[in-house]
Amino acid sequence: MTSAEFDTLFDSFTSTVFRLETLPLYAVGGAEEARLRAFREGLPRPERSVRTSPWLARIAASTAAGKAWSRVRIVDQPLTEYQRCQLESYRESQAVGEQIGLAARDPAGKVEVDFWLFDAGTPTTHAVLMHYHPDGRLDHREAITDSDAVAALDARRRAVEKIAVPLNAFLVSAERG
Repeated sequence: MTSAEFDTLFDSFTSTVFRLETLPLYAVGGAEEARLRAFREGLPRPERSVRTSPWLARIAASTAAGKAWSRVRIVDQPLTEYQRCQLESYRESQAVGEQIGLAARDPAGKVEVDFWLFDAGTPTTHAVLMHYHPDGRLDHREAITDSDAVAALDARRRAVEKIAVPLNAFLVSAERG
């Protein structure tokens, strides 16, 4: 699946979009790399808002139109440097309408699959598996339309949502920590 094909999915979903993130680190470069560098150096992060980020503007516009965005981030204990840095990005996403949850990684080290799930529970439910290199760079995206495979991903979504802690609750417990 090309980047352009993937991007159109965020304009064409009708009700919900869900993301499961499982890696300790994503190497996506660009603006995210600048934010990570600022975090490491203790500097202010570059502004990320609906004004400066097309991604956040997309979330804000679609949630205002009644669509729902949610994500569960599998995290390590202790959090990796990258995961600590991402907490601010999650605050920004949550501020424009995305529901963010965090769940501890399976202590047994069970390998998770990263995916996006669109329009769960509807006749047009579909998914995209995200395949990464060991260093966190995206390898490729795989469109999933087989109903059994999509149902298994939807079951995984429901399972992780049950154990995920809402972002604000996670931040409060981390501060007490």
